[in-house]
Amino acid sequence: MSTKFPDGFLWGGATADFQYEGGFNEGKRGTLTTDYVTDGSYEQPRQITIKLSDGTLSTVQNRTSLPEGSVAWFHEGQYYPSHQAVDFYHHYQEDIALMAEMGFKTFRFSICWTRIFPTGDEECANEEGLKFYEDVVDECLKYNIEPLITICHDEIPSYLADTYDGWSSRHTIDCYLKLCEALFTRLKSKVKYWLTFNELNAVRGYSMMGTHSADNQTHYQAMHHVFLASALAVKMGHEMMPDAMFGTMYALSAIYPATCKPSDIRAAYNARRQSLFFSDVMMRGYYPSYSEKIFKDKGVTIKKEVGDDEILRLYPLDYLSFSYYRSTIVSAETEIDIMGGDANPYLETTPWGWPIDPEGLRYVLNEVYDRYQKPLFVVENGLGAVDEIGEDGTINDDYRIDYLTDHIMEMQKAICEDKVECLGYTMWGCIDLVSLSTGEMKKRYGFVYVDMDDKGNGTLKRTKKKSFDWYKKVIATNGEDLSK
Repeated sequence: MSTKFPDGFLWGGATADFQYEGGFNEGKRGTLTTDYVTDGSYEQPRQITIKLSDGTLSTVQNRTSLPEGSVAWFHEGQYYPSHQAVDFYHHYQEDIALMAEMGFKTFRFSICWTRIFPTGDEECANEEGLKFYEDVVDECLKYNIEPLITICHDEIPSYLADTYDGWSSRHTIDCYLKLCEALFTRLKSKVKYWLTFNELNAVRGYSMMGTHSADNQTHYQAMHHVFLASALAVKMGHEMMPDAMFGTMYALSAIYPATCKPSDIRAAYNARRQSLFFSDVMMRGYYPSYSEKIFKDKGVTIKKEVGDDEILRLYPLDYLSFSYYRSTIVSAETEIDIMGGDANPYLETTPWGWPIDPEGLRYVLNEVYDRYQKPLFVVENGLGAVDEIGEDGTINDDYRIDYLTDHIMEMQKAICEDKVECLGYTMWGCIDLVSLSTGEMKKRYGFVYVDMDDKGNGTLKRTKKKSFDWYKKVIATNGEDLSK
């Protein structure tokens, strides 16, 4: 039995524009909903500063709804991480050269929507934005790095949010398709792998969906519009780029029953259904039968127009990509949130309390491949940790190497022993970026250290960590040599 990864397996890394790119207010870039999210810590969730209808300023939690009549607002003296991030906008050549030195076969990055359409409502695309992304793609291709582009990663133009209530309006579908057409027209001969959206089973509210309410009716109706937008993007993409492949990314960290009690097993099954509902619609092309009960329990009625179901049926996704960081357990008493259930007492945790479960990656790869029988792509996996620079200037991150080694070994078993079809693996935050879950810089993921603190101070100098050379060897041996 072969234990080798397939020839052509796409090793690489992944980033998101609002955590990595920066370049705020440059190149005619407009504002995003994520631009209004402030910094914070693990104990204190980030806030959105808002201007109320009476003109006063207030704050709300990142994933809750905004009061009626309010709009997102910048507050003088407040730090907004997305504005600079780690400044890939000005460092993209340096960063891609570092990726090439590691031997990357692919680089997953996302498009800043408002760099192409500053409000989202323009008829013509912004040339400066298109040129920037074409330059990024060309820089990748110079080193034979396959671009993997996420078209929309957890954000939306703030104008579409405040004017149309984001994805709750069908108008946003048309705006999204304009973005797709502009990208496909410009990059169609250069990019094969596309992701229409990111972590759709874990996004909600203003900053991610552009909706001023996070109630279930608004959320699922907005998600119906996202489903249609993705399907129509697949249609357009296949017509314009017959060889291209389209997927969407989902947060699929494993969910287990807390015990073998039937009620716990059923609770975990139901929790997983609620998570896989989104990929069921987009991979299979129709709303699953069990969604009727979900909508009934949540008080949701999806309003469809004639032809909606036909669009979903005709244009499903070509492959499924997902993030995997941890696993959780669920009992009949567990309150499920977007990150899953309770901590598993049998697992060690990261400094931020996330259970470490490499075997869960093999479990999920088999779970979703059994379900869809379409190619998979692990596009996020990694360890957030505090990295210290030694007196000699080196950064010894053996803990990251250990984490990634264990996960890659389980992925190898899924591919080689279980015969799961997997296109590639892009480790999250390959070059240090701002953490989404905490808004911190000190929660680092990368193979490359970026000199910047939690408030955006620093030289932005890039420094290789020990894991840099380790991953270089992993790629060079196509996963056969995982030793330190």
